[in-house]
Amino acid sequence: MSGRTHPPLIVRITLHVAIYAGALTMVLPVAWIVSTSLKSHHDAISAVPTLLPAGPPSEWQWHNYAQAWTIAQFGDFYRNSLLVAAVVTVLSVAYNALAGFAFAKMRFRGRNLAFGLMLATMLLPFQVYFIFAYVLCGWLGYVDHLQALIVPFLASAFGIFYMRQSIITIPDSLLDAGRIDGLSDFELFWHIVVPLVRPALGALAIFTFMASWNNFFWPLIVIDSTDNFTLPLAVNRLTSDYFTPSPPIRMAAAIILIIPTVGVYLIFERSFVKGLTLTGVKG
Repeated sequence: MSGRTHPPLIVRITLHVAIYAGALTMVLPVAWIVSTSLKSHHDAISAVPTLLPAGPPSEWQWHNYAQAWTIAQFGDFYRNSLLVAAVVTVLSVAYNALAGFAFAKMRFRGRNLAFGLMLATMLLPFQVYFIFAYVLCGWLGYVDHLQALIVPFLASAFGIFYMRQSIITIPDSLLDAGRIDGLSDFELFWHIVVPLVRPALGALAIFTFMASWNNFFWPLIVIDSTDNFTLPLAVNRLTSDYFTPSPPIRMAAAIILIIPTVGVYLIFERSFVKGLTLTGVKG
């Protein structure tokens, strides 16, 4: 007979109810956006709101998505957002993983001080030091260019910390064996570390892609010309005085905006969950 004790039935029921209630509060707003995007203008502004659009699915306003794509000119903006998010994700994950490896497994003077100063930057929101970032982009000639949306985000204190916590759990004996075989530090990282922390890399890729894709504040500050707009700025145009689409068109635009993030999550879902569960907190 096992010595494990299970919580009382009432406790398990309460926990399940709390979990489902929390999930419902997160799913319901998204479901409402999807529903509104398929309604007519009259149904969307009705005094008696309904969760589902009127009529069978064949009569729902699927053309709202085509109108949102056309009105907001999403083609060029999608290209800009995909380019920026893809480049930031690839380069940032690579850089943060290398830096995390250095902090976790390499010994050099001032390592702890540098790591502590890096962690201190996590206490400051981006809105505190964006002026310095803007001035730096001005000196580099990046203002109103896509480079301004890429270069400031190639290093992430959270990303370096996250990868360091994952890499530090790798036994030193594995790296020592690689050094005996004549592997350089980079070869140790590529051939030993990367395969072992692949789930953490996938989780970090999701975090980075979503942060870059949904970034609104910084592009609003540093991008002036419409040709360099990203999708969040394009969606914001739908609420301006020049564009006055109906609420269903705006909701359709919001769904178009989140489709790539959902796709990236579905692709890396297994790595994301495994990366979160296996990442250590060893210091």
